[in-house]
Amino acid sequence: MNILVIQNRMGIGDMVIFLPFIEAISKKYNTPVTLLIKESTKAKEYTDNLKYIKEIIYLKRDNKNNQHNGILGFFRLKKEIKKRLFEKVFIFNSSLRYRMICKIAGIKSIYQYPLFEKKEQHVIKAAQRLLNKVNLNVESNPQIKIDESTIKFSNQNISISKKKIKILLGIGGSGPTKRIPAEKFKKFISRAIKNYECIFYLATGKNEEEQIILNDILSSYKKYCIPLDNYSISEILPIIKTCKISICNDSSFSHLSSALNIPTIVLMCDTPLLYGNYSPNMYPIIPDGMESVSHNSMGKEKINPEKIYEKFKSIIN
Repeated sequence: MNILVIQNRMGIGDMVIFLPFIEAISKKYNTPVTLLIKESTKAKEYTDNLKYIKEIIYLKRDNKNNQHNGILGFFRLKKEIKKRLFEKVFIFNSSLRYRMICKIAGIKSIYQYPLFEKKEQHVIKAAQRLLNKVNLNVESNPQIKIDESTIKFSNQNISISKKKIKILLGIGGSGPTKRIPAEKFKKFISRAIKNYECIFYLATGKNEEEQIILNDILSSYKKYCIPLDNYSISEILPIIKTCKISICNDSSFSHLSSALNIPTIVLMCDTPLLYGNYSPNMYPIIPDGMESVSHNSMGKEKINPEKIYEKFKSIIN
């Protein structure tokens, strides 16, 4: 059977969240599936070892490439889908556009979210309801697999005493309201190194503000830190796998590390809490004085480094 899965959310985190649903579809029909996703998910960097994915087609509807935009793009995408002769499609969104493309492309069985219900749609519950239609009950616990050889290679390249506790600090984030100030991380590092032998991997991007946070931390704790901003995601994954714990902003690294079965403290300050507690490997911390968080909570200044340290201590002990 030839099956297509369409997931058009743009983030790495969103893509990781959908992995259990994609795997469940593959297992039910006993065949690997093809994904139609956005290039910004960078899925090819962390799905190489997932046998339930046969092929990845990138959806070209952004500033870099608008090949699938507009009327002409509609028919280009239809042609690309039709030539693969899919028998079923699972559309993880409420778009009429994708439904029409799949129908015109000749796909007989189309499973999709209810049309025009995008507003305030729960990212996990909507996917679970969709798969209930084919009698699948899927728990949200994404798993990413990597080769043992890459982990050994990573250990050889970054030689660190086995006595030291390796900690990933995901200090980056997709927006300024998600990036916890450097001072919060520095206070946590100060507490941690007083009581434990630690080494910190600093995971962030090349964004100017992220680089300011990175350099601020390095200015005080350079001998305890290894920056990862010059590594690709595929190179960082085996490094994360060697860590005992991750402490991350709500960023791609919180999703990736938890999917690698690393206990992950997620610092939630401006995103719905579900993005920081959907996996049993996640331990969310919310700003002081708040009972929950959502969009526009603007709580990054109220994240308490002492709470981070206490949660860290309880997990590693």
